[in-house]
Amino acid sequence: MRRRLYFTVPDTASAQQMVNDLLLARIDERHMHVLARDGIPLDGLHEASILQKSDFIHGMESGLVIGGIAGILAGIVGILFPPAGVDLKLVTILVTALVGAAFGAWVSSMIASSVPNSKLKTYEKAIEQGRILMMVDVPSGRVDDICKLIASRHPEASSSNMEPTIPAFP
Repeated sequence: MRRRLYFTVPDTASAQQMVNDLLLARIDERHMHVLARDGIPLDGLHEASILQKSDFIHGMESGLVIGGIAGILAGIVGILFPPAGVDLKLVTILVTALVGAAFGAWVSSMIASSVPNSKLKTYEKAIEQGRILMMVDVPSGRVDDICKLIASRHPEASSSNMEPTIPAFP
Protein backbone atom coordinates (compact mmCIF):
# COMPACT_ATOMS: atom_id res chain seq x y z
CA MET A 1 0.00 0.00 0.00
CA ARG A 2 1.23 3.48 -0.83
CA ARG A 3 0.58 6.92 0.56
CA ARG A 4 0.65 10.08 -1.47
CA LEU A 5 2.76 12.94 -0.15
CA TYR A 6 2.35 16.51 -1.42
CA PHE A 7 5.17 19.05 -1.59
CA THR A 8 5.42 22.46 -3.24
CA VAL A 9 8.75 23.76 -4.51
CA PRO A 10 9.59 27.19 -5.93
CA ASP A 11 10.88 26.20 -9.38
CA THR A 12 11.69 23.40 -11.81
CA ALA A 13 15.34 23.24 -10.68
CA SER A 14 14.22 22.43 -7.13
CA ALA A 15 11.72 19.92 -8.47
CA GLN A 16 14.37 18.22 -10.60
CA GLN A 17 16.76 18.03 -7.63
CA MET A 18 13.98 16.55 -5.48
CA VAL A 19 13.26 13.96 -8.16
CA ASN A 20 16.96 13.03 -8.24
CA ASP A 21 17.05 12.67 -4.44
CA LEU A 22 13.91 10.53 -4.49
CA LEU A 23 15.37 8.35 -7.25
CA LEU A 24 18.45 7.81 -5.07
CA ALA A 25 16.07 6.89 -2.23
CA ARG A 26 14.65 4.19 -4.56
CA ILE A 27 11.32 5.82 -5.35
CA ASP A 28 10.43 5.03 -8.96
CA GLU A 29 9.85 7.96 -11.30
CA ARG A 30 6.42 6.57 -12.17
CA HIS A 31 5.42 7.31 -8.56
CA MET A 32 6.30 11.00 -8.84
CA HIS A 33 3.89 13.44 -10.48
CA VAL A 34 4.39 17.15 -11.04
CA LEU A 35 1.73 19.81 -11.52
CA ALA A 36 2.50 23.41 -12.48
CA ARG A 37 0.74 26.48 -13.86
CA ASP A 38 0.28 26.58 -17.63
CA GLY A 39 3.29 28.01 -19.37
CA ILE A 40 5.87 26.72 -16.92
CA PRO A 41 8.19 24.28 -18.72
CA LEU A 42 8.64 21.04 -16.77
CA ASP A 43 11.93 20.08 -18.47
CA GLY A 44 11.66 16.29 -18.33
CA LEU A 45 9.66 16.04 -15.11
CA HIS A 46 6.82 13.50 -15.05
CA GLU A 47 3.70 15.63 -15.48
CA ALA A 48 0.56 14.62 -13.59
CA SER A 49 -1.95 12.74 -15.72
CA ILE A 50 -5.69 13.22 -15.96
CA LEU A 51 -6.04 10.74 -13.08
CA GLN A 52 -4.13 13.05 -10.74
CA LYS A 53 -5.46 16.37 -12.11
CA SER A 54 -9.17 15.58 -12.10
CA ASP A 55 -11.82 13.79 -10.05
CA PHE A 56 -11.91 11.01 -12.68
CA ILE A 57 -11.55 8.09 -10.22
CA HIS A 58 -14.09 9.47 -7.74
CA GLY A 59 -16.54 10.13 -10.56
CA MET A 60 -16.12 6.65 -11.97
CA GLU A 61 -16.68 5.06 -8.55
CA SER A 62 -19.80 7.16 -7.92
CA GLY A 63 -21.20 6.40 -11.36
CA LEU A 64 -20.55 2.69 -10.90
CA VAL A 65 -22.58 2.62 -7.67
CA ILE A 66 -25.40 4.90 -8.83
CA GLY A 67 -25.65 3.18 -12.22
CA GLY A 68 -25.68 -0.25 -10.59
CA ILE A 69 -28.50 0.77 -8.25
CA ALA A 70 -30.46 2.31 -11.12
CA GLY A 71 -29.93 -0.88 -13.13
CA ILE A 72 -31.21 -3.04 -10.28
CA LEU A 73 -34.30 -0.87 -9.96
CA ALA A 74 -34.87 -0.99 -13.73
CA GLY A 75 -34.56 -4.79 -13.64
CA ILE A 76 -37.06 -5.07 -10.79
CA VAL A 77 -39.51 -2.81 -12.62
CA GLY A 78 -39.01 -4.88 -15.79
CA ILE A 79 -39.80 -8.11 -13.95
CA LEU A 80 -42.82 -6.68 -12.10
CA PHE A 81 -44.25 -5.02 -15.20
CA PRO A 82 -42.94 -7.02 -18.18
CA PRO A 83 -43.57 -5.89 -21.73
CA ALA A 84 -46.49 -7.66 -23.43
CA GLY A 85 -45.64 -11.19 -24.47
CA VAL A 86 -42.17 -11.27 -22.83
CA ASP A 87 -41.35 -13.55 -19.89
CA LEU A 88 -38.42 -11.97 -18.05
CA LYS A 89 -36.34 -14.11 -15.69
CA LEU A 90 -34.52 -13.11 -12.52
CA VAL A 91 -31.27 -12.82 -14.47
CA THR A 92 -32.73 -9.62 -15.93
CA ILE A 93 -31.86 -7.84 -12.69
CA LEU A 94 -28.23 -8.93 -12.96
CA VAL A 95 -27.97 -7.88 -16.59
CA THR A 96 -29.57 -4.48 -16.03
CA ALA A 97 -27.38 -3.90 -12.94
CA LEU A 98 -24.22 -4.63 -14.94
CA VAL A 99 -25.31 -2.48 -17.87
CA GLY A 100 -26.37 0.33 -15.53
CA ALA A 101 -23.08 0.18 -13.60
CA ALA A 102 -21.00 0.24 -16.78
CA PHE A 103 -23.00 3.08 -18.28
CA GLY A 104 -22.97 5.07 -15.03
CA ALA A 105 -19.20 4.64 -14.62
CA TRP A 106 -18.57 5.71 -18.21
CA VAL A 107 -20.80 8.78 -18.15
CA SER A 108 -19.75 10.04 -14.73
CA SER A 109 -16.03 9.50 -15.42
CA MET A 110 -16.33 11.55 -18.60
CA ILE A 111 -17.99 14.36 -16.66
CA ALA A 112 -15.54 14.10 -13.74
CA SER A 113 -12.53 14.26 -16.05
CA SER A 114 -13.30 17.95 -16.59
CA VAL A 115 -13.66 18.67 -12.87
CA PRO A 116 -10.43 19.65 -11.05
CA ASN A 117 -9.28 17.26 -8.33
CA SER A 118 -10.85 18.42 -5.07
CA LYS A 119 -7.81 17.15 -3.11
CA LEU A 120 -5.62 19.69 -4.92
CA LYS A 121 -7.79 22.68 -4.02
CA THR A 122 -5.48 23.65 -1.14
CA TYR A 123 -2.56 23.97 -3.58
CA GLU A 124 -4.31 26.12 -6.23
CA LYS A 125 -2.99 29.41 -4.85
CA ALA A 126 0.61 28.16 -4.69
CA ILE A 127 0.39 26.81 -8.25
CA GLU A 128 -1.06 30.12 -9.52
CA GLN A 129 1.89 31.92 -7.89
CA GLY A 130 4.28 29.78 -9.94
CA ARG A 131 5.21 27.11 -7.40
CA ILE A 132 5.34 23.48 -8.50
CA LEU A 133 3.31 20.77 -6.79
CA MET A 134 4.98 17.39 -6.42
CA MET A 135 2.87 14.34 -5.65
CA VAL A 136 4.99 11.41 -4.48
CA ASP A 137 3.55 7.96 -3.87
CA VAL A 138 5.67 6.16 -1.28
CA PRO A 139 5.32 2.80 0.46
CA SER A 140 3.54 3.14 3.81
CA GLY A 141 6.59 2.01 5.75
CA ARG A 142 8.83 4.69 4.23
CA VAL A 143 6.69 7.79 4.74
CA ASP A 144 8.71 9.08 7.72
CA ASP A 145 12.04 8.41 5.99
CA ILE A 146 11.00 10.27 2.84
CA CYS A 147 9.59 13.21 4.82
CA LYS A 148 12.86 13.48 6.77
CA LEU A 149 14.87 13.26 3.53
CA ILE A 150 12.87 16.04 1.91
CA ALA A 151 13.01 18.21 5.04
CA SER A 152 16.79 17.86 5.31
CA ARG A 153 17.69 18.18 1.61
CA HIS A 154 15.00 20.66 0.51
CA PRO A 155 14.25 23.38 3.06
CA GLU A 156 12.64 25.40 0.25
CA ALA A 157 9.90 22.76 -0.09
CA SER A 158 6.68 23.48 1.72
CA SER A 159 5.69 20.57 3.89
CA SER A 160 3.27 18.05 2.63
CA ASN A 161 -0.18 16.85 3.19
CA MET A 162 -0.71 13.11 3.07
CA GLU A 163 -3.49 10.98 1.67
CA PRO A 164 -4.18 7.90 3.77
CA THR A 165 -4.13 5.50 0.81
CA ILE A 166 -4.06 5.65 -2.95
CA PRO A 167 -5.44 3.19 -5.46
CA ALA A 168 -3.04 0.60 -6.78
CA PHE A 169 -3.72 1.26 -10.47
CA PRO A 170 -3.14 5.00 -11.20
